Amino acid sequence: MTSRADTETVISPATGVHPFRFSELWSFRELLLQLVWRDVSVRYKQTALGLMWAVLNPVLMAVIFSIIFGIWARMPSGDIPYPLFFLAGIIPWTFFASALADVSNSLVSQRALLTKVYFPRVITPLAATAVPLVDALVAILVLLAATLLKGMVPSWHALWAVPLGLVWAWVSALGVGLCFSALNIKYRDVGQLVPFIVRVGMFASPVIYPLSMIPEKWQWLYGLNPVVGVIELTRWSMFSTVTPPNPALYGSVGISLFFLVLGAYMFRRMEATYADLV
Repeated sequence: MTSRADTETVISPATGVHPFRFSELWSFRELLLQLVWRDVSVRYKQTALGLMWAVLNPVLMAVIFSIIFGIWARMPSGDIPYPLFFLAGIIPWTFFASALADVSNSLVSQRALLTKVYFPRVITPLAATAVPLVDALVAILVLLAATLLKGMVPSWHALWAVPLGLVWAWVSALGVGLCFSALNIKYRDVGQLVPFIVRVGMFASPVIYPLSMIPEKWQWLYGLNPVVGVIELTRWSMFSTVTPPNPALYGSVGISLFFLVLGAYMFRRMEATYADLV
């Protein structure tokens, strides 16, 4: 006869700093896929246009900002039509901003799930990046089509940088978002801070203006914003008239990796208290 002790599994929080167990994450992959599918389907459920909203949002913003900054303010965009210039900036920025906001709020929004069953908590922020990623992929295809219609054929050997830029933006948003999501459990002020950072961050990134407007001696400091490198990489890959990104901007790669490591550390450090505090 099997004793009760042989049929029970006791789950207890680990102490100290401990790495993610990727084998455990793999065993919960079906839960991750279910959360991703739920978020994507709910996003466009009962909408008349469905996935077209992923196209309309950046296009409508491009029209409005092109009138204000391209026509009225005459913002320089080099040899690139300003609407395309703006689209190549707003798409990676929107992906980063949306993923950051969703990851930061992921634990709080899943409070019912966190307090009822055990699963690797990092699954919730990972799943939160799915909808912004789908939107970004659709918008990138629209940008590529608009670029071809304008007769600006991208250099095929440079298009590899488009998925690289998305991965770069994903790493940046996930790293910073992990920091905020861990803090948001204990300090709900973070939920109010993130939208402010997103609003200010758009103007602190070369979305509506070119990088050339920043004095060259300060571009290395400006490049510490991880989204700056992503935007410049996207424009370089899409428009053959744009010179390769300034090597100084690659410092933002290091910043992105730093935040990813810091976010993972903070997330795991506070993981044992999530169910109690949420």
